[in-house]
Amino acid sequence: MIRRHALAVLAATSALWFNGAHAQAKEVNFGFISTESAANLKGAWQPLLEDMQKSTGLKINAFFATDYAGVIEAMRFNKVQVAWMGNKSAMEAVDRSSGEIFGKIVAKDGSEGYYGLIIVNKDSPIRTLDDVVKNRANLTLGFGDPNSTSGTAVPSFYAFGPAHVDPLKDFKRTVRASHETNLLAVVNKQVDVATNNTENVERFQQTHPEQAKQVREIWRSPLIASDPLVWRKDLDPGTKKLIRDFLLSYGKDAREKAILANIEYSGFRASSDAQLIPIRQIELARARAGVEADTTLSDADKAKKLADIDAKLADLGRQIASAK
Repeated sequence: MIRRHALAVLAATSALWFNGAHAQAKEVNFGFISTESAANLKGAWQPLLEDMQKSTGLKINAFFATDYAGVIEAMRFNKVQVAWMGNKSAMEAVDRSSGEIFGKIVAKDGSEGYYGLIIVNKDSPIRTLDDVVKNRANLTLGFGDPNSTSGTAVPSFYAFGPAHVDPLKDFKRTVRASHETNLLAVVNKQVDVATNNTENVERFQQTHPEQAKQVREIWRSPLIASDPLVWRKDLDPGTKKLIRDFLLSYGKDAREKAILANIEYSGFRASSDAQLIPIRQIELARARAGVEADTTLSDADKAKKLADIDAKLADLGRQIASAK
């Protein structure tokens, strides 16, 4: 009798545990960085999320924040379990929000990367990056979110860094905004020059075709790895498999291809945290330049900080070499 009672209690406890775990895996919050308005993002992504919900049996909730940090912090506190991010924001999520890259975007043309841009109004006398650098004290710059790869990290390193220009201090005025807002600011001549990227310009051409004609590119970065898909490491394996299998197989028929084309993509491919290595190199190089320019540091402190950064850069170099 006692033995039967113990087995009954064990069975009931196991059932409660299983049902609780199952309930946790029934709902997933999918986060989106704020490259444009929440209404536009929701309109573009909602058909795919609805397909994901039907295919996986999971309840998929879209999560939008007013800036990139909102999604990073939401993942940190487990308010978001899966997210579409840029490389810079993904790096922050991996480093402090238990994030892990599992996939990446494939562009509509099949490429697995995109380019950072500097843009002006078509009527602007500014023709080159050199024009921007020379006239920066008289120009208003539309800059990206602090956690934006193409809006901040890439132009800071590749465009402004070699010219020793501080985009936050050296312009007449610097305004941080989303990619869509910066595009509209260029169109309406509210800023003289702005950062952006090829993906968002192509999407702008689709959503604002007449206004897009007012935008002219004056600088293009080296290729940036396409936007990653990130999930929390502690998301249960079964849910991970459902999400991964759905996304990596999505875009096979005409209907799914049309849904992806609406967000300028053709599909998704597997990826890992290794795609962040170039972004980590950019951030470390920026940090190194900052240390070298810091006149408040003693020679010993400066040498220690530089040696620290150089060791991290060397380690990243070894990771690249071992991956080849």
